Amino acid sequence: MTLIKRVVVLLVAWLPGAAIASSLTITVTDAGGQPLGDAVVALYADEGAGSGSVAAAEAIMDQRDRQFLPHVLAVRVGTLVRFPNSDNIRHHVYSFSPAKRFELRLYHGTTAEPVQFDQPGKVALGCNIHDAMLGYIYVVDSDRFGVTGADGQWAFEAVPDGTHEVRIQHPRRANPLTRSITLTGASRTETIALDDLQPDPRQQSPQTDLERLFDR
Repeated sequence: MTLIKRVVVLLVAWLPGAAIASSLTITVTDAGGQPLGDAVVALYADEGAGSGSVAAAEAIMDQRDRQFLPHVLAVRVGTLVRFPNSDNIRHHVYSFSPAKRFELRLYHGTTAEPVQFDQPGKVALGCNIHDAMLGYIYVVDSDRFGVTGADGQWAFEAVPDGTHEVRIQHPRRANPLTRSITLTGASRTETIALDDLQPDPRQQSPQTDLERLFDR
């Protein structure tokens, strides 16, 4: 290596903020080892370790075929969420969750005002007209987060090396699961199993009289 190249390497090594970054793939499974979708995975770094890209200012929780879409949405604290109704029937969206209590009275289309989610926590959504409608918004105070797909995976890229806390939440589990992971300059895959899962509450029930009244 020439003298100039040695100097460049040394300068890069000593530059402030030139921390080595790693990739981290989290695979979430149930207790039997089966991939688990709809798990919210958030990464919390040690103070000063840096953060990822800033979450979008707005997000969308749609309503299609009498279901919330997506079933699970993760957003950064402060995000505005819009609730378009893409069905040809009216919905009445509400939540009694401590992290966000709100109500969007009977409407269809895009007439409902967006809702700002300004406190971290789990927000369970329902419809006053259609009892089978159930959705979740997880509000996180981290810039690095995502929701697992059917393969149970979520990947974080360019994560600064160091010790991080992984926090996993799922609608079928009452409490978050946390795990400490240390990154040291190499790609890493971690499989985390969730126990104590409750049955999936989504089920098709017969229409009530109220549903039949507004199903037009």
